[in-house]
Amino acid sequence: MKKILLVGALLLGSTVGYAQESRQEVSMSGFETLAPDVHGNGVNPMSTTLTTGVLASYRFMVTPRSALELNYSFAQNSIKYLTSSIRNGEIHARQQELSGAYVYTRNYGRYNPFLEAGIGGFVFTPILDNGTHQLDAKQNTNVGALFGGGVAYEISPSFDLRVQYRGFLMKAPDFGKAEFKSNRYYVMSMPAIGFAYHF
Repeated sequence: MKKILLVGALLLGSTVGYAQESRQEVSMSGFETLAPDVHGNGVNPMSTTLTTGVLASYRFMVTPRSALELNYSFAQNSIKYLTSSIRNGEIHARQQELSGAYVYTRNYGRYNPFLEAGIGGFVFTPILDNGTHQLDAKQNTNVGALFGGGVAYEISPSFDLRVQYRGFLMKAPDFGKAEFKSNRYYVMSMPAIGFAYHF
């Protein structure tokens, strides 16, 4: 009987200890949007202006090395199209990302490098202002693959400084216009830096 009570107390103690570990975190980061020029199907080229955006993420640690992550990002920039029939195809747009990823992380003292991969969607919404020269442009939603990696540096038991590279592979947006349909895929790069809070 004493052995059973001792084993039960040990199991309870280890469970309480595991439950007190930080298994969730939220983070806020700033990022730059970098995208290559896209050529194809009469579009020569589609170019994206450099812009700064905001990324919010939530991670849940499934195991000490594996996590599931949800992301939302927001930015505004201009996407410019040049075709044989349209010389000023600039569209001022909001870009919003909603994605989910698997994150694999390691621990080396205060440094926690990680890799991530997942899927998500990018929504490009035209803003009807003087930066948009194609008033018939429509909202564009593109599904693609998220990949990347980075390192988190532990500032305190509750806070990390996070530096990461994020890439999103997707079809080039066309805003519902046949003249802007390049039928090409490209990688939007989003290097980011921010802070994470563990709880």
